[in-house]
Amino acid sequence: MAINTRQSRGLEEFFAYIRGQSGLTILDLGGATQQNVSFITNLGHRLYSEDFLQILNETFGAEDAVDQSNAGRIDYFLRQALDYPEAHFDGVLIWDVLEYLAPPLLTAVVERLHKIVRPKSYMLAFFHSDNKREAVPFYTFRIQEVNQLQVAQQGSRHAAQLFNNRSLEKLFGRFESVKFFLTRERLREVIIKV
Repeated sequence: MAINTRQSRGLEEFFAYIRGQSGLTILDLGGATQQNVSFITNLGHRLYSEDFLQILNETFGAEDAVDQSNAGRIDYFLRQALDYPEAHFDGVLIWDVLEYLAPPLLTAVVERLHKIVRPKSYMLAFFHSDNKREAVPFYTFRIQEVNQLQVAQQGSRHAAQLFNNRSLEKLFGRFESVKFFLTRERLREVIIKV
């Protein structure tokens, strides 16, 4: 497992938004890691964690095993992973989980995020910038500082779709703004303002 520590402009922008505030509610879709829990709670915020990829695998089976367009399964998945009241969160650390979702599931997840995150809040998502890869690395992300991440590759999996800047702007078209940062690992960091 390759682990490296690197600067993150997207993370820095995310924390700049919540700087000077306390008591916010943040959602981390990468599963609970002690580093992230400690970092966020030490800033005076509440952190909810969902192991989004585990719930995806449990709902739809192993990679590519089950069609992600089944309306009943999509509804079940949303209840398992994102069953929160409207405008509940002040920020979401999405990380790299969205690119493993087929279009019908992805659309439903983005709609749910739009509903459960307060207006003017920020979300941070990562997307691979290589549009030709069949399998992409998937990572765990541990927050070191407000602008620094420890990135550990956990393996690789097939992306349901890969995105360019234009397709990401379209995906988040209902949101107020989308801002991009390109990294060394060929990851596109994206700040989405709700």
